[in-house]
Amino acid sequence: MMKIIIILQLVFFIAAAPLLSGLITKIKNNLRLRKGQSVFQPYYNLAKLFSKGEVVSETASWIFKVAPWVVFSATLSAAMLIPIFILASPARNLGDFLALIFIFALARFFLALAALDTGSSFGGMGSSREMFISSLAEPALCLVIFAVSLQFGSTDISTFSGMHRISVSSVVSALALFLVTIAETSRIPVDNQETHLELTMVHEAMVLEYSGRSLAMLELSSYIKQMIFFFLIAQIIFPISLPAFGSLTQISIWVLWYLARMMIIAVITALVEVSVAKMRLFRVADFLGFACVLGVIASVCAILGV
Repeated sequence: MMKIIIILQLVFFIAAAPLLSGLITKIKNNLRLRKGQSVFQPYYNLAKLFSKGEVVSETASWIFKVAPWVVFSATLSAAMLIPIFILASPARNLGDFLALIFIFALARFFLALAALDTGSSFGGMGSSREMFISSLAEPALCLVIFAVSLQFGSTDISTFSGMHRISVSSVVSALALFLVTIAETSRIPVDNQETHLELTMVHEAMVLEYSGRSLAMLELSSYIKQMIFFFLIAQIIFPISLPAFGSLTQISIWVLWYLARMMIIAVITALVEVSVAKMRLFRVADFLGFACVLGVIASVCAILGV
């Protein structure tokens, strides 16, 4: 039974994650009074990339070829720590919220290393900027985990994934996690996924040398990573628990509310991207510094029991 659940969860993340990204893009276009692309455009892009061949630099080593597989495998491993179809995550005994940071750090390290491997100036620039941003985002994420663990008594994701009381600590933690999510998923105002300008791109600079199947795997990994962060925010601020032996009506309500939570976070993300301009690189320190302050406030609130 557990093997079936693991397969279903992997299929769910792979199948639904691109739709979430397409939904955010569609909402942004509607807010800008543009027709824009279809919500299924990420699927078309992935299908096109998987059908194309790859162009590999002559200076690239085995690191460049292995990195997409490492990033994709690490992202799927992180997805196994998220409880979706059952009350506990499929890999609950293998890691917790802290393990999630290290898994994503492993993927980031190999991607930055692969960007440096080709000897491209854009790759070096993107890797440097990515390490700078991650050095600020990870402390803020650790503070969020500390606040959540103080409130729920554990760093296990399954512990706070069920129904719980909404407190000031959980609201502030979710807000800090949202700011970290913007940085981790390369969204405005920290980064811009829609540009290839030298002065602004961070993540795009690291994957600029990739093409074909490897690029498709990296793009799919970024979609899954975004969905993981959205789920964590939703479980902290909009708690929900899957009915163990519920009727078809209860399960249908659970599915609808699960989708509604993701929709709410997607709308908020789109609103932020439309209403805020891309900030300068060194202003990111202030942005993520504010996330750290929110993490400290959430920890204090958790200690006080509010």
